[in-house]
Amino acid sequence: MTNLATKLTEKDEALNSLRSMLKPGDKIYTILRHVSNSGMSRRISCFIIKGKDAGPYCIDWHIEKLGLYNRHKKHEGLVVGGCGMDMGFAVVYNLSSKLFPKGFKLAKGQYGRNGDKSGYDNNGGYALKQVWL
Repeated sequence: MTNLATKLTEKDEALNSLRSMLKPGDKIYTILRHVSNSGMSRRISCFIIKGKDAGPYCIDWHIEKLGLYNRHKKHEGLVVGGCGMDMGFAVVYNLSSKLFPKGFKLAKGQYGRNGDKSGYDNNGGYALKQVWL
């Protein structure tokens, strides 16, 4: 029973921490650390930079605790399976969908996807931006 309670607490802690650190429109910087020989698996790390003088802050632990991906046991990075698309974008999209499940409000004067002028995007996956380092 204690293990389950601890896992729920870590997941809630990670979710609350990420929601306090990230707002719609923020950038997540991704680093490709390794690609398997088959090309079907990658290790990707995610970072944020908050504030003018702040350095990069790795959020891999938070993403793992949300249950989206596992961190590699011996090396750095999240283990991301699959190929044929931008896997860094996929990680950030999945994270963003988890943080903003009901969508997000667009900044004033900003148009949504496909020129939508409603001021609201109901797909939270597009709230965060992804940039490769």
